[in-house]
Amino acid sequence: MKARTKRAMAIVGGLATLGAAAALVLNAFQSNLVFFFSPSQVVAKEAPLERSFRLGGLVEMGSIQRDSQSLTVRFVVTDMAQTTPVTYTGLLPDLFKEGKGVVAQGKLGSDGIFRAEQVLAKHDENYMPPEAAAALEQARHGKLPTPTAVNGGAKP
Repeated sequence: MKARTKRAMAIVGGLATLGAAAALVLNAFQSNLVFFFSPSQVVAKEAPLERSFRLGGLVEMGSIQRDSQSLTVRFVVTDMAQTTPVTYTGLLPDLFKEGKGVVAQGKLGSDGIFRAEQVLAKHDENYMPPEAAAALEQARHGKLPTPTAVNGGAKP
């Protein structure tokens, strides 16, 4: 084989390896990408069914219902314009309360109930996740916010 042919084969092999590595990285990034939606967007059917995303807003006053036989909790998340029912099984953060900010990560069922896998409450009196604050502000003005991509591993 000529040196020129060997060089061309090495370049093609290197490009193929680089392409495969890029495809794997992009696939891993796509699977960790989690979008944020407000209850108004969920009601408008902008949120994906059976795909993980974050739902944020305020816990509606008087909506928390705890199952006495298990760790299942049902509550409603609102952005002051629309509401979305949420069910969660597990321990809730200490700061989880009615009327306070919350971000739940999970999947929306075909029945319209959001099944949370993780629930995050605000950290202190002045903190609310930026995505939730923006969604609440836009809902107050009658606008539907656009979905925001967040890294799946990052805390809001």
